[in-house]
Amino acid sequence: MGGQYRITGDKYPRMRRRRGRRRLVFLVVASVTALGLVGWGTLQLIDVFTGKGDKATAAGTKGDCTSKAGPSAKATTTSTAAGTLPRPGQITVNVLNATPRSGLAKQTADELKKRGFRIGDVGNATATYDKKVNGAGILLGAKGAAQAALPVLGTQLSGAEVKTDGRAQADRVDLIIGTAFKSLAKKEDADKALATLSGPQPAASASPKSC
Repeated sequence: MGGQYRITGDKYPRMRRRRGRRRLVFLVVASVTALGLVGWGTLQLIDVFTGKGDKATAAGTKGDCTSKAGPSAKATTTSTAAGTLPRPGQITVNVLNATPRSGLAKQTADELKKRGFRIGDVGNATATYDKKVNGAGILLGAKGAAQAALPVLGTQLSGAEVKTDGRAQADRVDLIIGTAFKSLAKKEDADKALATLSGPQPAASASPKSC
């Protein structure tokens, strides 16, 4: 080109951005940041005056207390059972019929024998109990049998009443059949109950400290 628009030499004019655009972008960013800070501060003031901040602190304290209490409350297990309770073969059962129905004592004694119990006397109940047992039956034995032979025998007859007397022999107990007796517990149910009774029993856990 010629005239006043003629370019001479080896230098060319540089194209520069307008400074006004930069200032506009800076002002927009600064305004957004300021509005965000103002909004956050307002929410904090609202929480303080409405008490939400205290609730959050209290909830956090409570959670910490609960988590710390867990490990300190140690549950222990006592190994009772199999070693202290007698086996059915170590228990002699006198089967006595206190009902008007005949044959119950022998029938029940035969079933108990199949389940491993030793059988003692089989016959009618004494006058103290004859026709006077309204429930399924009574398990009667020495005081020492209350935590040994009687619970083991009790797994075979649900709903039986447990009593103790002054006899000395703890491994010889009575099963007195009552008028509500229908049959012994099913063998599989009795076996499960005996296994549960003979298993280790959990002791009471230590109570956690209050906060």
